[in-house]
Amino acid sequence: APDKMEEVLFGSEYNGLIKPGLLEKANGGFLFFDEVSDMPKGTQSKILRVLIDQKFKRINGSNDIKVDVRLICSSDRDLKNEIQLGNFREDLYHRISVFEIFIEPLSNRISDIPLLIKYFSKKIAQNYNIKSLDIDENDSYILNYNWKGNVRELRNLIERIAILQPENKEKTSSIIKESLKNDNF
Repeated sequence: APDKMEEVLFGSEYNGLIKPGLLEKANGGFLFFDEVSDMPKGTQSKILRVLIDQKFKRINGSNDIKVDVRLICSSDRDLKNEIQLGNFREDLYHRISVFEIFIEPLSNRISDIPLLIKYFSKKIAQNYNIKSLDIDENDSYILNYNWKGNVRELRNLIERIAILQPENKEKTSSIIKESLKNDNF
């Protein structure tokens, strides 16, 4: 909901209780907007105003909060196309697109998959406090799959394997085949 998003970003003041938002907490540093294209248009306007004026008011606040924040934004959509569709503000786009990095879809970067499997397997095993996961990084199902959800989808598959904790490689392979066959993500 836009109101909740704005409270998280700008903070709030209720009955003398001050809750700083992410913009205030990021003052002097960086703030990451994941999927900036999903931001409601009204919130886009407010973020643009912060970038221009370098200040804002908390929700229900009366004092300006000065900030010096750099934004890092991600999107799985083409923001220029979103502008044409009327979903994203062109002026905000020009403010945030100072330096663009385009990352090919995971299905075009098959050589990255084994490295990502190793990385996620280690991290997820640590998070779940379980023994390391035995996943074949060269599994043909994994390498030939069209990763519509990109790296997140691959991570979710590895987390599913960790949750199910198969006893051997054959059961792990079965989980991979079933998951990717059914697009369960």
